[in-house]
Amino acid sequence: MNAPKNDCLIRALLRQPTERTPVWMMRQAGRYLREYRRVREQAGSFMKLCSTPELACEVTLQPLARFRLDAAILFSDILTVPDAMGLGLEFVEGEGPHFRNPVRSAADVRRLSVPDPETDLRYVMDAVRLIQQNLDGSVPLIGFSGSPWTLATYMVEGGGGQEFRRVKGLMYEQPVVLHDLLEKLADAVALYINAQIAAGVDVVMVFDTWGGILPAAHYEEFSLAYAKRVLDKLNRRHGGKIIPTIFFTKGGGQWLEAMAETGFDALGLDWTTPIGEARRRVGHKVALQGNLDPMALYAPIEAIRTEVKRVLEQYGHGEGHVFNLGHGILPDVDPEHAKAMIEAVHEFSPAFHGR
Repeated sequence: MNAPKNDCLIRALLRQPTERTPVWMMRQAGRYLREYRRVREQAGSFMKLCSTPELACEVTLQPLARFRLDAAILFSDILTVPDAMGLGLEFVEGEGPHFRNPVRSAADVRRLSVPDPETDLRYVMDAVRLIQQNLDGSVPLIGFSGSPWTLATYMVEGGGGQEFRRVKGLMYEQPVVLHDLLEKLADAVALYINAQIAAGVDVVMVFDTWGGILPAAHYEEFSLAYAKRVLDKLNRRHGGKIIPTIFFTKGGGQWLEAMAETGFDALGLDWTTPIGEARRRVGHKVALQGNLDPMALYAPIEAIRTEVKRVLEQYGHGEGHVFNLGHGILPDVDPEHAKAMIEAVHEFSPAFHGR
């Protein structure tokens, strides 16, 4: 497979020189776009949308038709892996994800099998292949998975949690059981991401959405160690290409140095850590992705442009920056405000590159 025609994102993630700062958005295919809502209604359910390659392809490509983005990201969900492990995933309107068969004991962990991505998750791989066919080498395609810790939180809680009482209880009361679950999930996630790479993704990202809920003494043991275990199993060269890797822990700014030592090519930042400070702390070890506060997109367009410039100035001159939000774009954001952010990156960022 040839490199994408627009390889600005790839070069930035590998800390190579770029003419400007590449930009994409977490959740860039989603409910803030009316064309997405139309396809979602046509699908009838969120899981039907995820599991129908033609529809997943359509919504993946929608934001690229609107905006000058430097990447597409596979439309899927981080909970596809637990679903394929037999937990019975449902999305309840107004409540989010729910598992009919949560994991609460050592016996539950033993019953779990590691899914075969090309059979149990074939619809994801078919979507990757179809998306790449339609992209026709224009921009990179990002594949992704949830981190083992984040998947475990959903599996033990039985859905989204507020206080995470069950998974933290398991961590304190039966740490061996939780480690067994995380080991199995690390194997499953690595297989899943490697299958996405084989199917054609150009970049991979591991979302550690709930790593930031852990106490400092437990983050490296229960979250970061298993993200590194996934990374160590990945095929980071495929088809003559380097596959850059991104790791994002929401609320993980205090652990940047430890994350930078894992070997990921880039770290995602939420909006709570100044990106200039993060750059000073990690030096030249990794690229950085982020980190405009998603709430800034509710501001007037001139204020959005000011905030974009602020992030670019904080990062400073040179390579290794991918512009993004500090978390996913919110459902009721005006698409014109997203466009203003993207256009501001195109306008302002060349001044931070080159001599």
